[in-house]
Amino acid sequence: MGAGHGHGHGTMTAGAANSRRLALALGLMLTVAVIQVGGALVSGSLALLADAGHTATDSFGVALALAAVWIATRPATTKRTFGFQRAEILAAAVNALALFALCGFIVIEAVDRLRSPAEVSGPGVVLVAGVGLVANIVALLVLRSGAEESLNVRGAYVEVMSDALASVGVIVGGVVLWLTGWSRIDTLISLAIAAIIVPRAWSLLKEAVHILLEATPRGMDLGEVREHLLGHPAVVDVHDLHAWTITSGVPVMSAHVVVDEERLRDSGRMLDELHTCLTGHFDVEHSTLQLEPPGHADHEGARHA
Repeated sequence: MGAGHGHGHGTMTAGAANSRRLALALGLMLTVAVIQVGGALVSGSLALLADAGHTATDSFGVALALAAVWIATRPATTKRTFGFQRAEILAAAVNALALFALCGFIVIEAVDRLRSPAEVSGPGVVLVAGVGLVANIVALLVLRSGAEESLNVRGAYVEVMSDALASVGVIVGGVVLWLTGWSRIDTLISLAIAAIIVPRAWSLLKEAVHILLEATPRGMDLGEVREHLLGHPAVVDVHDLHAWTITSGVPVMSAHVVVDEERLRDSGRMLDELHTCLTGHFDVEHSTLQLEPPGHADHEGARHA
């Protein structure tokens, strides 16, 4: 006798007010990125271009936070049983690859400029970076109250703070360039910003690949999960135990649980107890468990751990 049971999908929610804050902050940051690219072209500053890449990185983090709110409202269908949640991970992978390409360009251009310094406008760099810093400060003020209420918004707040600090670095470099005419400072700052972006892009790509390969969620020990289930007095064995991640913050699990014959007569109560256990101890809100009597595994054919 087997039984299956599933709970609703885990979601990452935020209130309407937080959605508006995130959208406004994202709009400000994308505007800054466009201004920085334009300023880089006009002033000849590689640091501004690198800062635009940094802003794009942080904008993507805010966009993911906003996407989480949108995804949470999208219903699942028979064709997409988990809705559009995996789209967030695909976007993260594409974003990471684009950042690697940008950093590669910055490094190649920086090496060339260190050999043959280019003419860069110090006042132009200070002006554009200053505009970016002001926009970042506004975005921080917009997100501040929401950061106290929502982990999602708090993550976006940190992203904007990071970009504000990068803008400060570009302004300092622009002032040095303006006062001394030492153009290599712009190149050195661009390399520093690229060095900040690369580890974050690598972490983003690694996490995206980890999820796309349906690996065990980070921080989860399946051995510990198995032992915890076996701790239930009615559970005889656990096999075909799998856990993976649909999207950030949404782990799912499935398992075959061998249960004492007597308790199988009240399978509904048994399932509720096991699901409560998984949700409470491992934060897995969506799990599918097949309850079966001792000896049933011998008839299942292929078995996994």
